[in-house]
Amino acid sequence: MWELPAQDPNDPLHASASLSDLNLARICNSKPGGTWRDWPKELVSACHARDTGATYPSVYGRMEWDKPASTMTTQCYGFGNGRFGHPQQDRAISLREAAELQSFPKDYAFVPEGSSINFRTLGRMIGNAVPVILGEYIGGILVEYVKANGANS
Repeated sequence: MWELPAQDPNDPLHASASLSDLNLARICNSKPGGTWRDWPKELVSACHARDTGATYPSVYGRMEWDKPASTMTTQCYGFGNGRFGHPQQDRAISLREAAELQSFPKDYAFVPEGSSINFRTLGRMIGNAVPVILGEYIGGILVEYVKANGANS
């Protein structure tokens, strides 16, 4: 039996996109770190069965708990858009989980309280973001450079 998509009444961003019946069957047959190549033939998309489709093993992938996450993209909330399947639950990662992988604080508000959540808009914001920790690090280097060399360098 599959679990309901992640939802938290206290955090509207901790919601995962719904899955079609076909994609639910696919994720149920996916193992962490695996690919669509592990599925029974009846679940494999026609485009992947062609020679040209065989070069895309990362779509419909599941994350692994003990491995680095894939690069977050603008469609990081969709199971079929990359390696964005939750490592354990039969669902895609939530917007909040994607944001945390980008090192946003757990309570970062992307929209005003009470606003509706648009997966496409927020996925684009999260996927296009420079990870917060990386931005802080680069910003620190720039500040140190200016301090050491003066603003006119």
